[in-house]
Amino acid sequence: MSAALAWRAANARRCAVTVGFAAILGASLLADIVTGPALLSPVTVLSTLVTGGGDPVTAAIVQTLRLPVALMAVAVGAALGISGAVMQTILNNPLASSYTLGISAAAGFGAALTILFGAALPVPEHWAIPLASFGFAGLACALVAGIGRLRGATPELLVLAGVACLFLFQALLSLLQFLASPEALQQIVFWLFGSLARATMAKVGIVATVLAVVMPLLLADGWRLTALHLGDERARALGVQVGAVRLRALVAVSLLTGAAVAFVGTIGFIGLVAPHVARRLVGEDQRHLLPASAVCGALLLSLASVASKVILPGALFPIGIVTALIGVPFFGWLILSQGRLR
Repeated sequence: MSAALAWRAANARRCAVTVGFAAILGASLLADIVTGPALLSPVTVLSTLVTGGGDPVTAAIVQTLRLPVALMAVAVGAALGISGAVMQTILNNPLASSYTLGISAAAGFGAALTILFGAALPVPEHWAIPLASFGFAGLACALVAGIGRLRGATPELLVLAGVACLFLFQALLSLLQFLASPEALQQIVFWLFGSLARATMAKVGIVATVLAVVMPLLLADGWRLTALHLGDERARALGVQVGAVRLRALVAVSLLTGAAVAFVGTIGFIGLVAPHVARRLVGEDQRHLLPASAVCGALLLSLASVASKVILPGALFPIGIVTALIGVPFFGWLILSQGRLR
């Protein structure tokens, strides 16, 4: 078999793997809509989704309550999966993600700040919290990117800058929790746990729009990001403007993370685990890794959403706890099964 035919066969296999996982994601999405206190059959749910009619109570449960939550899990999981893959690539670090490098902590600080002082803001709280989360996530990325623009900055320095951001915003968040009233503290803690309960179709649309805008821009830089995985010097030898590509990628990560965390709170491990699963399936080529990371992230968070409803039926179990409970042993299995992450 010639090299060209082998390359086409490998690409076809990677596409087939991604499509297969997308099909599993579709089944998980349906399971997420079906699962809940009101026992609905898959046939009833599908009929309601397709026709939009039927029993008014069933239609309200499916379309108003469960569908936004299920779609938000898919959209947020995809955003976190992509952002994790990009950060691991541009920093050449298998432990990099928006959660481990402080971007999610910054978004959490913005939300806590709004909850604590929201009464003095001219914007309604249900929009002020997402805006503040989005803004502080961008600020954290700007701090890391600013350090990256320094002369002689390396991926290792960017990782250290991210860790510094993580500890900084966690300390500030602890300070706000110390100062908060019992009512505000309860809100802050619940938000930090992560929850899909406040999802609406409008919010899903915002996250989906950010995905639709950012994903093509990242794919346009696909081969440059792949070259970055080889190291800065090799990427420069191939004609890649390393600083510019890394800056564009950090902006994309801040948009994805800000949009994801703004509406559902802090959710860990999705951005860390999903790219490793995708990498094992399709390799390092970013043209395949980014879509596969999106699908894997969406699938993991969708399954976590289903699990959060099954653990305590009828209770509002924070999905961030579920992702941690699932993510830690799963990540350990990845380490033990492969011996190393790369």
